[in-house]
Amino acid sequence: MEALRIIKDEHRNLWRIAVTLDQVIGEMERNQKADPAFLGSVLDYFEHFMDGCHHRKEDDYLFRLLRQRSPDAGALLDRLQAEHRNAPHNLAALRQQLAETVAGRSSVGELIEALRLYLDDQKAHIKAEEKDIYPLASQVLTAEDWAEIDKAFLDNDDPLFGKAARAEYRELYHKVANLAPVSVGLGASSAGELQSATAALPAADLLLKVDHLESCYGRIKALKGISLEVRRGETVALVGANGAGKTTFLRTLSGVQPMSAGSITFDGEDISKVRSDMRMRRGICQSPEGRQVFGPLSIEDNLRLGAYTQPKGQVEGDLEKIYTMFPILKEKRKLPAGTLSGGQQQMLAIGRALMGRPKLLLLDEPSMGLAPLLVEEVFNVVKTLKTQGMTIILAEQNAFSALAIADRGYVLETGNITLTGSGRELIADEQVRAAYLGM
Repeated sequence: MEALRIIKDEHRNLWRIAVTLDQVIGEMERNQKADPAFLGSVLDYFEHFMDGCHHRKEDDYLFRLLRQRSPDAGALLDRLQAEHRNAPHNLAALRQQLAETVAGRSSVGELIEALRLYLDDQKAHIKAEEKDIYPLASQVLTAEDWAEIDKAFLDNDDPLFGKAARAEYRELYHKVANLAPVSVGLGASSAGELQSATAALPAADLLLKVDHLESCYGRIKALKGISLEVRRGETVALVGANGAGKTTFLRTLSGVQPMSAGSITFDGEDISKVRSDMRMRRGICQSPEGRQVFGPLSIEDNLRLGAYTQPKGQVEGDLEKIYTMFPILKEKRKLPAGTLSGGQQQMLAIGRALMGRPKLLLLDEPSMGLAPLLVEEVFNVVKTLKTQGMTIILAEQNAFSALAIADRGYVLETGNITLTGSGRELIADEQVRAAYLGM
């Protein structure tokens, strides 16, 4: 039932955008202004992603087979598919309403009413599918049905389902997140773009080997003999509750937290006794929990500090790459980093780590405390870095999202690794689902 997981993940993204648009509508009511760039980016996402891809996938595979297996579902499927067919027309009418408002031929109040009606319809549609259709599909579809559906949804060469389509939708979402008002997004005046993916090689040789690692805070042993491996090009998730040892583990890897026993081998070299600054020079770069930007320094100086170990000749080009990805950082580059919102500071922290050209990128709770739209944008960025072949260790309380994009995962509890497996295996594990996924 991998397809069902993919569809539900798509619904979560759509819901995040809908919730964000609800908040923006509230701001529009207060100031009686409409932002055509942001609203246009949202409509673009709905058009290309929902009307162009999401609905077609459901109709062609899930709904088709469900009709065959459950005649009683016909009436509900008729209604849902009629809504699918009508969606492009409704969206075109909304675009026209936005154009009329921008031209001054219609009021902001009329646009707000149209937006709310559209959102109410979309939310009701998603709720009907989640509450009625997917549970029924889980019950009546056969293993052969799911094999057919999953094969289509996982076809990386299909123009509708594959890697190119997913990259396109990441770009569309990235545009929405950048242009969203700072109250809910990044507040940039330009959309920016994620750097194009290269052909990522499969995980190959061993990059990191941690053997029986221990670390203490005084008499308290925070890490109790952790052993794990990370191969070059892998994304590895660390999941666990507060106090499980995720942050301590990453700090110990980067050399900020002393280790009391065990060994760390990185890129073929034992770095157990190497200083933190020398570990960074070897390519271990961290975006820390809580962002920890240098508030009084300018945004650009924060980024340049991330590149202090790098040759000067490449810094300007790397800066432009970060500015392309996060245009708000370029727009505010001369301002103190402490003036940024939490979401903007998180992108600065990630950008600062990328300026070090990491061989291994450590991301510690990057989605913590962010608005719903930006939570997904963080994982959007991580997915893009993954497609570029970057090796990443991602420590996250948002276990589902972390495991969904990870090649492998480790579950930490009170300084011990209690479970390990592929991201999909851990999502399916009943113990993990009960403890960390709320399922």
